[in-house]
Amino acid sequence: MDFKKLSMKLKIGVFGVGHLGKIHIKCIQQIDNYELVGFYDPSDENAQELVKRGIKRYATEADLIAAIDVVDIVTPTPEHFQIAKKAIQANKDVFIEKPITHTIDEAEALIELNKIHNRKVQIGHVERFNPAFLGLKEQLLNPMFIEGHRLSMFNPRGTDVSVIQDLMIHDIDIVLHMVDSEIKNVHASGVSVMSDSPDICNARIEFENGCVANLTASRISLKQMRKLRMFQQDAYISIDFLAKKLEVIRLLDEEAKLKSENPNLMELEVKNKKRWIDVNMPEIVSNNAILDELSALSNSVINDTAVVVDMQAGIKALKVVKSILTAIDQGKTNGTKYAN
Repeated sequence: MDFKKLSMKLKIGVFGVGHLGKIHIKCIQQIDNYELVGFYDPSDENAQELVKRGIKRYATEADLIAAIDVVDIVTPTPEHFQIAKKAIQANKDVFIEKPITHTIDEAEALIELNKIHNRKVQIGHVERFNPAFLGLKEQLLNPMFIEGHRLSMFNPRGTDVSVIQDLMIHDIDIVLHMVDSEIKNVHASGVSVMSDSPDICNARIEFENGCVANLTASRISLKQMRKLRMFQQDAYISIDFLAKKLEVIRLLDEEAKLKSENPNLMELEVKNKKRWIDVNMPEIVSNNAILDELSALSNSVINDTAVVVDMQAGIKALKVVKSILTAIDQGKTNGTKYAN
């Protein structure tokens, strides 16, 4: 069906209306391409506020799936697979909050199923839509060392999974998106402090091309931090996902200096050669990343274009998560061989 020609809105329903699900509903109501049909959540506590606002609550998953074009899955991770499977089998397009599924087998099963049904399925790796990250589009990237810190104060919500699945997976996806190389080894250590799964973790991801990503995630910090720093030949790049700031520092030679539009270059001498430091803080256009990722799926459906974050990206991130968890469980100090 050509939605663009018919000027039709996509009917969408939300599965899971906890804290994040309610944010999804608020965003959907601001997107012209969507018509919010209703939601499904077995929790009366989660549902009562939305019902009072006049948003229809469906009695079963099947009833809501039958009534909509797009399925938005914001449930706990263990429920992702069975809802996504039903949606794809019913020929619905799907948005799945990260991680794609609870297990790699489930993710692979969804990918195989969608080869038959050919639906648009987007995974909710929301930092791809962070304006600080989007500011990198004009930059030439070839990072060889990446350091990331994603710290959060403790919140009981989300502790049904490890800090790797809850927080670190954001940085894992960004790193995999930027580094054009296969993974060679994964080293990791983690500690459970407030929950039954790791609440703080450090992971070292080694790529075949020599790049190394050193990532730390904690949900027992006294402060919030979401930063990624990248080092590559002649450049240092800092992304602050929380403050939505981007800083790019490059070391220019004579030829690059002549092409630079920055009048405030800093001169220095390196190995008896003149070099210039170019400090650039690109202008960041503020946005609502969740609204934009949901809007992106509607554009993909209407215009029949590829989704921004597909299932292959989702399973790649999940495989790294599982490798990190394996390294922690086995207590290895010599790393875990990564299997693609």
